[in-house]
Amino acid sequence: MKIYYLYILKCSDNTYYTGFISNLEKRFFEHQQGKYQESYTHKRRPLELVFYAEFSDVGFAIDWEKRIKKWSKVKKEALINDEYEKLPNLAKKKFKKLKIFSIQNY
Repeated sequence: MKIYYLYILKCSDNTYYTGFISNLEKRFFEHQQGKYQESYTHKRRPLELVFYAEFSDVGFAIDWEKRIKKWSKVKKEALINDEYEKLPNLAKKKFKKLKIFSIQNY
C-alpha cells in the first residue's frame, strides 16, 4: 500500500507552505536545496517541517491539502500545535462591521 503525505513547512518569513507528496523526505530535501527556483519556498529558506499526516488514499490527501491551503495562519498553527479543539471555532467566518452613514436632508 502506497503512503501519501500532507505536509506543512514553516518558512523563514514565518509563512506556511502546504504540500502533498508520496516521498516526504525527498521532497523536503528538494525544498531545502531550492531545487525549483519558481517555487513559493525557494526565497523563503531555510524551512522547517512542522506538520505531516499520512494517507493511504491519494484523493483524500489531495482534498485535505486543498482545504488546508485555504485556512488562515492561526488555524494552521492550531493544527500544527495539536490544538484540535480550536479548529471548529477558527472555521467561523468573521464579518466586518459595516459603517452606516446618515443622509441628511438638504
